[in-house]
Amino acid sequence: MSMLSELLKNLFKKRATVLYPEEKDKVHVPEGYRGKLEFYREKCIGCTLCYQVCPSYTIEIITDEKGKRPVFNLARCTYCGQCEDICPTKSIHLTKQFEIISLDKKDLVVK
Repeated sequence: MSMLSELLKNLFKKRATVLYPEEKDKVHVPEGYRGKLEFYREKCIGCTLCYQVCPSYTIEIITDEKGKRPVFNLARCTYCGQCEDICPTKSIHLTKQFEIISLDKKDLVVK
């Protein structure tokens, strides 16, 4: 009898999950969530600290006409936030954007 009472008790409860993606505006992103990486090239001084601290080898340093700069491969990123924490100019920011899907690998590279 206890299983039947448990069934009836939970039958009319509000559901615990959200119908995603139909109701994606109702998805709650918690404070401190580390999502898609944003990079502000104009702030970067090319110190390579982000490259040195990255545990998953997400960051590659390239040299262009403006000097050294990082390139991020989000397919490798573990979203640990160490690059954001160590950046002296705050040119790296982990957003709350959780949808990081693409059919093309080139879309997962942040320059």
